[in-house]
Amino acid sequence: MMFLSLLVFSPLLGIVLLMFVRKTDERMIQWLGTAATVPPLILALFAFIQSGRGFRLERLDEARDWVRLTDLPFFTDAAYVIRYELGIDGLSLVFIVLTAVLATLAALASMLVKTEKKGYFLWLLALEIGMLGVFSAANFVWFFLFLEVTLVAMFLLVGKWGGFERERAAYSYLLYNGLGSALLLVVIAVLLARTGTANFALLHEMLHNPAAEGQLIAPLTEEGRRWLLGGLLLAFAVKLPAVPFHRWLIRVHVEAPPPVVMLHAGVLLKIAAYGMIRFGVGLFPDEFRSFAGVLALFGVINVLYGALLALRQRELKRVLAYSSVSHMGVVLIGLGALNEAGIQGAIFQSVAHGLISALSFLLVGVLTHRMGTTDINRLGGLTKAMPLFSGYLLTAALALLGLPGLAGFVGEFTSFLGLFQTKPALAAVGALGLIFAAVYSLKAVLDITFGRPRDRQEAVMGWREPQASAVSICEPQTSGASLGEPQGGVVDLQGKEAVPAFILVALIVAVGVYPQLLAAPLTAVVETMMNGLGG
Repeated sequence: MMFLSLLVFSPLLGIVLLMFVRKTDERMIQWLGTAATVPPLILALFAFIQSGRGFRLERLDEARDWVRLTDLPFFTDAAYVIRYELGIDGLSLVFIVLTAVLATLAALASMLVKTEKKGYFLWLLALEIGMLGVFSAANFVWFFLFLEVTLVAMFLLVGKWGGFERERAAYSYLLYNGLGSALLLVVIAVLLARTGTANFALLHEMLHNPAAEGQLIAPLTEEGRRWLLGGLLLAFAVKLPAVPFHRWLIRVHVEAPPPVVMLHAGVLLKIAAYGMIRFGVGLFPDEFRSFAGVLALFGVINVLYGALLALRQRELKRVLAYSSVSHMGVVLIGLGALNEAGIQGAIFQSVAHGLISALSFLLVGVLTHRMGTTDINRLGGLTKAMPLFSGYLLTAALALLGLPGLAGFVGEFTSFLGLFQTKPALAAVGALGLIFAAVYSLKAVLDITFGRPRDRQEAVMGWREPQASAVSICEPQTSGASLGEPQGGVVDLQGKEAVPAFILVALIVAVGVYPQLLAAPLTAVVETMMNGLGG
């Protein structure tokens, strides 16, 4: 069956068709670029629905020979075979659906992109292929290859279509994530050399079934496994990111085009969480126990550090950037709890933050287009001119602070519940970050919607291009009007902007009101992981 291959590579059709479209035909480029994200969305939703009806996802797995290293003269045995393998379970299915939904909504939001739109959509579709492939890969080699596709595509999207300091942000992203990928490659190479396979299922069998240890090419000691797990966790900590590896994320959130940040914050950061769960808990459960306390501690540091710095920011993008640092700390807290509530909370938090951050940066793109700035000091009173926009922005803030009934509450509650069961003192300290989240999110939103611009002189002087934004990709509606204050020409959310915002809000509410929507496909996976951990 070719179902997963079609799901992952269907955006290639859009890439091919875009090659034949003139660069000046922006309307056709927008239409084709958006339409190319629809087939994976339909396939992902079909798999999700069928899974809920009892369909066994293993039936979608694909495997065929790809590279046989024994064909080379310097290999003398038949151990080293790398196969093309795709497969999904409940965990990967949740992230595949998240990726497909956000890719389509980000494509819709890309209508504000005005510079070299053809190249932009080519790389956006390549980014989607990489993201879908990461969550569909059934062996380490293909996981790594798809991960590198996302690295290259994201680097070019930030460096070409970003804001004033886009090149600095792009190279910062490349440096940190490149180092993380290099460390991950070392771990993959050692595992392949010692076991002769990169397949996740076979690796799990060889590492944990005494009867299968004889298949190992070279023994893996307990100390060696601990070092491999440490390397994996460090590689993914850079990509998550965990403090102190977070500086690159702030630059990318500020400089990248808002539709690209929708995918970066919504999906790419979650690849690190997925990797920690899939490989850390899945392949090295015994060794993972020795790292649980460290993960929980760094999670608390992330939560507090990100929240406290978000409190000090007066630029909306930076508020959201530090908020991402803080909320990804909740994922580490859930994993550090090392119990069912914590692991499930980490997954819920990953999905919830993906939806909330996508909504937030969708609105950031609208705000940049309308007002020419996201500087909170130069904004105020938007609720009169843009009531619908203000309502969506307030909803995003409420979801961000973890209001019950919205998706953010489920992930935070279950993650902290898990940590309170194992490390109550540390959990109590980390819970302070939830209070800070309410302060910085509501403060920023209320200043923008009901406040008055503090920097009155710049508001009167008229429009000028802001220093740290992605305005270079679009033309603000307010050119010729005073920057930061709503004018008669400023309009509220339009249909093409309101539709993706409505979809995201609906999903945030759906997950918050009915968490079983996510819990159902995850039940078997979490139970398997808990059995491996001995819980």
